[in-house]
Amino acid sequence: MITRRTVVFLGLSQLVCWGVSFYLIGVFGDLIAADLGWSRPWVYGGYSVALVTMGLASPLVGRLIDRFGGGRIMAGGSILCAIGCAGMAGAQTLGAYYAAWICMGIAMRATLYDAAFATLARMAGSAARRPMSQITLLGGLASTCFWPVGHALAGPLGWRGALLVYAGFALLTLPLHLAMPAGRHPGPEPLPPSPEPPAGTARRRHRMTAAFLYAVIVACTNGLNSGMSAHMIGVLTELGLAASAAVSIAALRGIGQSSARLAEILFGGRLDPTTLNLMAAVVLPLCFTLGLAAGGYLAAAAAFAFLYGAGNGILSITRGTLPLVLFDHRTYGAFVGMLLVPSFMIAAAAPLAFAAIIDDIGAQGALYLSIALSTIIVAASTTLKKIARQIREI
Repeated sequence: MITRRTVVFLGLSQLVCWGVSFYLIGVFGDLIAADLGWSRPWVYGGYSVALVTMGLASPLVGRLIDRFGGGRIMAGGSILCAIGCAGMAGAQTLGAYYAAWICMGIAMRATLYDAAFATLARMAGSAARRPMSQITLLGGLASTCFWPVGHALAGPLGWRGALLVYAGFALLTLPLHLAMPAGRHPGPEPLPPSPEPPAGTARRRHRMTAAFLYAVIVACTNGLNSGMSAHMIGVLTELGLAASAAVSIAALRGIGQSSARLAEILFGGRLDPTTLNLMAAVVLPLCFTLGLAAGGYLAAAAAFAFLYGAGNGILSITRGTLPLVLFDHRTYGAFVGMLLVPSFMIAAAAPLAFAAIIDDIGAQGALYLSIALSTIIVAASTTLKKIARQIREI
């Protein structure tokens, strides 16, 4: 049983943890590069190192949550997040800067949605779908809150002082995570392997195909998310918007995320997760196409940011709910943690790839790459919906 208090605490922690870790580079990256004289690829490379670290840590963190519950693991992540922010604030060399990002990578894997979803699945099994959606409401506002907050703090305090404030924010999530119940959803222990009838073999084959498609969807979605988190403000600026306007419009992404998630909570409960996933995927190519006109039309820029947030917001939910209908919730953390490894590697490469494309071709090149990735998501989501239907019919 998941209480309202648990949902509120996890929602608040997601708002802060996303804001002070994953979205950090989007507001401070260019300031760090300008202050220290490092190239953008070196600065954004730290973020990529953190995402690689997330991937390497993913299976272990998933197993630890399955075994011990999410509260203690996420509390440890809160401490590591604070250490990462403080370490980055004091960094004078690339080695120290990258060490801080490695610490941040472990913290992000232990505190963000994947850890929270595994925690909820351990508590409630398949009944965790609604709480998963609910905690993303506040988490979806992280960029909306923390991009402007970071921009405002960097003025009087500089980027180093702002990061020390971020470390303080991270520590505020420690009691929220320690308050998480450690209970496990009751259910029978997995039965030992036994010879399967033909239908069981077909079902297992379809589930493996579904696992592959799920991994493709999450990998491409993560790549877009990390690329846009690092460069959305820069893309809008490169397209011709003033810096202040770019920050304000990019913040619409968070409003789009939370608006779509609220709609899902109110009206999407009857929709199968595979259908919801496909509906969200179709929005992505449209929003990036609108982004191509963002430099000349503020309305197009606003629509781009809002619709991207809406599509990505729903895909963040289905990332957690699809495994509830496709796989065994008793091994949710470990199995999904393994499937997420490629997504973190793609996400790690995306900021560097986007930075290189923006430097060589311009912001439009980054948007064309985004259209290509989002088209892959649509194709994989369409196929996954068919496979899920076949699994139910066996």
